[in-house]
This record gives sequence, structure tokens and C-alpha cells, in this order.
Amino acid sequence: MTETELMPIGVFARRTGLTASALRFYDDAGLLPPADVDPHSGYRRYGHDQIHRAKLLRELREISMPLTAIQEVFDAPPEEAGALIDAHAAGIAADARAAQARAAAIKDHLGASGKRPTLHLRGPVLAEAIEQVFTATGRTPDHPALSGVYVRVDHAEVSLTATDRYRLTRRTLIAAGPSPQPWSGVLDGEQLRWISHEVRHNLDVAVELDDAEVTFRVSEGRRFSCRVIGIEYPDFQLMLDSLSEVRCRVVVPKHLLLRALESVAHQATTLSGSDDLLMVRDGETTGHAHRIGAEIAGRMGEISFATTQLFPAVSSAIGPDVVLELRGKDQPVTVRSADRGDLTTVLMPTLIDLNNESEEKTHA
Repeated sequence: MTETELMPIGVFARRTGLTASALRFYDDAGLLPPADVDPHSGYRRYGHDQIHRAKLLRELREISMPLTAIQEVFDAPPEEAGALIDAHAAGIAADARAAQARAAAIKDHLGASGKRPTLHLRGPVLAEAIEQVFTATGRTPDHPALSGVYVRVDHAEVSLTATDRYRLTRRTLIAAGPSPQPWSGVLDGEQLRWISHEVRHNLDVAVELDDAEVTFRVSEGRRFSCRVIGIEYPDFQLMLDSLSEVRCRVVVPKHLLLRALESVAHQATTLSGSDDLLMVRDGETTGHAHRIGAEIAGRMGEISFATTQLFPAVSSAIGPDVVLELRGKDQPVTVRSADRGDLTTVLMPTLIDLNNESEEKTHA
């Protein structure tokens, strides 16, 4: 690859140390728009001359600089930009000292001891993220970790991941204010979902991280604890890193696709289409087909999914349009928003035995 070539978002992410979801987030924020966006699929590509800006953006976020302040740094000449960074660092230090003093006074009042790393998230956003990923948790007795939600904190980025081995959903959030050192753990899925209803109406939620439990503190001193499951979580990152090249992208209105899926009365749903028409029908070859206007880039063919897995993957997507990234009828499919990249679902297709249509084989 020469310096003049445009890079796919995955390559650019590895070169800059930013995740693909973060790049989509910063594009939405207007801080790092890609050099080129495919008008049909929304696929982003970046230039080599954007690497410096991306790395600087990552470093400024690592010191918890707000997006508006980062834009000011980008727009300012070097000396003025340096002064803005110094002022931000001084503000963080002052806030930290004040918070530490206040925390010490509160702990003295409570008779508490010990320190827990804490981050702050917006309650409505956190509740939405929990609900979205919870649909992908599993209920397999021999794999209890699948009933939980894997949470990873890496500087300002907080990711929530759930999988039932056939579907994987991941949502990325950006913490407000200084963030603790990297942390990860598997949280009890049922407890976490219950907590989502309690934090939804609180603008600020203080999340205290510990090896045994994670505590969510909201207004009026209320607190809710979620158990950390001491079980190793599946290595889903290896699967994500090994995804093959996307062969076809389909952009379709979410409400129309959901309407078609609601009428499917078969265990499997088959999608097919070309040009500007997506067809949705029951897994049976004689099933009625719903025709939906869509943007289709690449050869689609036919691909089938378990209806109970495809529906929640589409319904939890953010925004009016959904993107389906297809790699082959037996390869993982990515389901995400057409304009926001902080929620992604990877879904395994289903192969239907045409000699016995009631028998379906799902590939893990």
C-alpha cells in the first residue's frame, strides 16, 4: 500500500490505535471525517495524511478532553493549541483534587475504606446499551459465561459485549471525565438488565469497578451492585479479527425490514435481492416474499437466518437505516446502523435442508 492509497476503516484503525467504532463516532462528531464514503454502502476509507490527526485525537481523548475542546485545538495554531491543552490538564488536576477531597470526606462519614476505580456514564445511554446487548446473551447451562455481559474499560472507551455463540452484539460508549486504568469482567446479565431500569432516568451514573462486583451509583445516594462472574469469556476478538472480506452490502430502511420480519411464520428467514430490491420470505422455498426498496452493492444471492436471531439483531440497531454486510451464505454477517457505528451485531447464517425444511442447521 502506498501513501496515496485510501485505507479501509479496519486498516486505518490498526494504524492509528483507534477502534472502527470510535472512528465512526468521530466521523459523526465531525472531528475525523473519512476521505471517501461510498454513497451506496456508507463504507468509509481514509487517507495516509489523516493518520497524524487521528493519533492526536486519540491522545487528546485519553486525557479526557471534550469533543468541542478538541475541535478548538485542531483549529488553533500550534502555540494556542498548546495553551488549550495546558488549560485542560490544569482543570482536570483541579477537579481531581476537589473530587478526592470530597470523596475522602464522604468515606470518613460512612466509615468506608479502600478505593475503587470509577468512571461516569450517562444513564439513558448506559440503559440503552445494556438492553441492546442483552438480547444476544445465551442460556446454555454448560456455558454459564454466555448468560453474562462482557464489559471492557480502556481509557475513555467502554464496550459491552454479549454472545450466544451464534450472534454477537457489541456496543461502545464514551465515558465522561477521567477514566480509570483498563478493566474487564463478565457481569451477571440478569442483574445488569434489572439495573438498566434503575439508571435510565439519571443523567450521571458513577460506575465503581471491582473484581467481585460493579457498583452503579445514582442520585440521592442510591446504589445498585452487579455480580462479576468469575468465568473466562469466549475469545470473541479473535473471531472479529478473522472476519473475511465483505462481498455485499445492503442498506435497507429498518422499519420496513422489521415489518417484513414480523410476518415471518417460519423458524428461518431467507433474504435475497439485487440492484435496489431486497426480498424477505419464510425459510420455505414457496413462502411469500416481501419486497423492500434497498441499496445493494455486490452480488447478494440467498442467505438464511434463524428468525429469532435476525429480528432482535435488526430491532436493536440504531437509526432509521440498517446495513447488512454479507461475506457468503455460510459466513458471519455484520448488522449495524448506516450512520452510527457504536452498536454492531455479528450474526451466523442458517443452512436449510431442502429435503426436510423443518430441519435447520446453524453454523457456529
